[in-house]
Amino acid sequence: MPSDSALSLPYLNRELSWLDFNARVLEEACDPRVPLLERLKFLAIFSTNLDEFYMVRVAGLRRKVAVGAPQYAPDPLAPPDQLVAIRARVAELLERRRTLLHRELLPALAEHGVRLYRMDDLSDKERERVLAYFESQVFPVLTPLAVDPGHPFPYISNLSLSLAVEIRDPVTGKEHFARVKVPRSLPRWVSFGRANAWVPLEEVIGAHLGTLFPGMEVRRWTTFRITRYSDLDLGQMDQPEDLLETIEQQVFQRRFGEVVRLEVQRDMPAHTRTLLLEELSESETQHVAPLDERDVHDQDRLLELGDLMQLALLDVPELRDPLHVPQVPPAFREGRNIFDVLRERDVLVHHPYESFSASVEAFLEAAAADPHVLAIKLTLYRTSGDTAIVRALTEAAEAGKQVAVIIELQARFDEQNNITFARTMESYGIHVAYGLPGLKTHAKTVLVVRRDADGIRRYVHVGTGNYNSKTARLYTDIGLFTCSPKVGADLSDLFNSLTGVSRQRAYRRLAVAPTSLRTRTLELIDREAQHAREGRGGRIIAKMNALVDPEVIEALYRASQAGVEIDLIIRGICCLLPGLAGVSDRIRVRSIIGRFLEHSRIACFGNGGHPEYYIGSADWMPRNFDRRVEAMIPIDDPALHRGVQSVLDTCLRDNRQAWVLGPDGRYRRAMPTPDEPERATQMRLMREPWGGEDAPSAPMKRKKSKGRR
Repeated sequence: MPSDSALSLPYLNRELSWLDFNARVLEEACDPRVPLLERLKFLAIFSTNLDEFYMVRVAGLRRKVAVGAPQYAPDPLAPPDQLVAIRARVAELLERRRTLLHRELLPALAEHGVRLYRMDDLSDKERERVLAYFESQVFPVLTPLAVDPGHPFPYISNLSLSLAVEIRDPVTGKEHFARVKVPRSLPRWVSFGRANAWVPLEEVIGAHLGTLFPGMEVRRWTTFRITRYSDLDLGQMDQPEDLLETIEQQVFQRRFGEVVRLEVQRDMPAHTRTLLLEELSESETQHVAPLDERDVHDQDRLLELGDLMQLALLDVPELRDPLHVPQVPPAFREGRNIFDVLRERDVLVHHPYESFSASVEAFLEAAAADPHVLAIKLTLYRTSGDTAIVRALTEAAEAGKQVAVIIELQARFDEQNNITFARTMESYGIHVAYGLPGLKTHAKTVLVVRRDADGIRRYVHVGTGNYNSKTARLYTDIGLFTCSPKVGADLSDLFNSLTGVSRQRAYRRLAVAPTSLRTRTLELIDREAQHAREGRGGRIIAKMNALVDPEVIEALYRASQAGVEIDLIIRGICCLLPGLAGVSDRIRVRSIIGRFLEHSRIACFGNGGHPEYYIGSADWMPRNFDRRVEAMIPIDDPALHRGVQSVLDTCLRDNRQAWVLGPDGRYRRAMPTPDEPERATQMRLMREPWGGEDAPSAPMKRKKSKGRR
C-alpha cells in the first residue's frame, strides 16, 4: 500500500496515460517516414488495442461507477470523471483515425495499386464473379434474424460486425428490423479478379440481401458492432475446487458480459440507432448503467479496422519494412553442445535481434534429446501453436524425463489456448500445474536438471518475454542463460512452491513476487538515494512496459530529490510526472514506439560506481508486485554489463522512435537537430543486437571459479 505521503504525490491517471500510449501507436500510422503498409498495420494495432481497452478497462470503470466505488488516491480522478475524460480523448483519437484512413492511407495505397472497392464500383463481370462467390461460400453461412413479437432481439457476440437491415413487406406495408452477422469464419476482404483489390465482406452481403429476404423490399442496411465486458471474475469467487473447469466456465460466461460500447455507421437512421440502444440495454444482465448516446461511436462505413492487419501483411516489398533476419547469438554459432557453452560462461540473448529458435528453442530441444538430462521445468504464460517448445516438452516426457509445466490459465484472452495446451501436455505424461491460488504466474523461467561428469547441475533461462515463437519475432526481450548454483537453487525452490505447498520467501539471487520483489526494488532505489546524499552520485536507468505503482513512484521522487539522476524508458502507461521543480527535476521519461513492441524489462542501479543490472518479467505495477508470481534476476557476470548498458544508452540517444514526457503530462516526439544524424533504437539494434561492437555473448572464456563448479 502507498504511504500517507504517497496519497498526494503528483500522479497521472492510468487510463488516460494508456490512451496517450495508443495515441503514439496511431502517430506511427501518421508518420510518412514509415512504409505505407506498415502505417496501415499501426492503424490496425491502434484499433485492436482500443477494443481491449473497452473490454477490460472501460468495462471495469463502468462497474465501479455502478457500485459507487470511491476515488483511489493518489489518482486525481474518480471513476465517473475518468469515464468523462476517456470519452473526450477517444473521440479525438477516432476522428484522427478516420481522417488518416480515408484521406491519407487509402488514397495513398490506391496510388500503389492496393484498393478497397464498393460494390457499385465493380464492372458487370466483376459483380457476377462476386455473386458466384456469395452464392457458393457466403449465403450458406448466413442466418438472418428478424426482430418482432415472435422473434426476440438476438444475442450479439462481442466485437462481431453486423448489418442492421430495414425491410418492408410490399403486401402489408409493415416494416421490420433484422440483424445479419458478418461471419468471422470467412475472409473479410473479398477478391473479385483485380490484383490487390478487394470488396469488404459486409458490402458483398449488403448487395445480396434480397436472397436472404425473398419477396421483401430491403430498404436500407447499415453496419454496427458491439463491445462486451470480457475480463474474468475469479477475484469475486471463492477458491475454486477445479481451477481449469472454473476458467472454462468463466470464458464461456464472458460471452454474455454487459455491452459497454456500440459502434455504428455514421449515416445509420436515428430510429435504428435508438432501437439498438434500447434493445442492448434491456438485454443487460449486470447492474450497470444502460448504454446511452455517450457510449456510441460514429464511424464511417468501414467498421472493425483491426482486420486491416490482413491487408498490411500483403507481399508488396516496396510498401513494407525490409525483411529482418535475426542473428544467431555468437555464443551458439560454433555448433557446440549448449550445456558445454553454459558451463563456461553466462549468455545473454536479445530478441528479436537474435534468434529465438537458435537460443531458447535450441536449449529446450537439446534438453529433450540429451540422455543426461533428468528433468525440465518451465513456466508458460502465453505460447503459440505447435511450437518447437511444446514438441520438445512432449518428446522429453515420452523419453522418460520428468517434465513439469506451470501453465497460467488466466493469461487474458489466451485462456482457451492455455486450457488446450494443458490437456494436450497432460495426455503426454507432463506434470501440469496452474500455479498458486489468487496469483497469476507471469515469471519467464526454465530449469533443466542434468547429470554432468562431475555431478548434478542445474541450467537456467530467465527472461523478460513469453516462450512464444511468434511474439519472439515481434517483441523485444532479453533472456539470461546460466548454470549458477545459487540461481539454480532459487529456481528449484520457486518451482517447488508453484507445484507443491510452500511458504518460501527468501531466495539467494532472485527477487520474486509477491514475496520479495517490491521490497528489493524499493531497497535498490533507496540505496541510490543514499549514495547521492553521501556524495557518491546516484544513477538509475529502468526500462519497462508500465510504471503505475504509487509506492515505487514515491521512492523515485525521493531519489530525485536526493540527487539521483533517473532515466525511465517506459513504452506504455506512466503515472509518474517528470521534470517537476523540487519533486522530479532529475527524472526523465521516454517511450519508444517502432516496428517491434518494446517489451524487455531492464534495470541498472549505479551503486556508487559499481553498477548492478537486472532483468525480469515484472513491470512496476501493483499487480506485478502483489498479485503475480514474477522473477527478477541480477546479471552477475561483468562481461555482460557493457552490452546491456549499450542497449540502454541506445534507447536514451534515440531521436527517431522516442517520445519524451514533459512536466505538463504531454508526450512530444524526439527529433534530430538539423546537424544531428537520425538515431533509431530498433534500426540500430537490428544491425548490432547489443548496440555496440562488444556483444555480451561474444565468445570469451572466463576463468574457472569454484562458484561455477
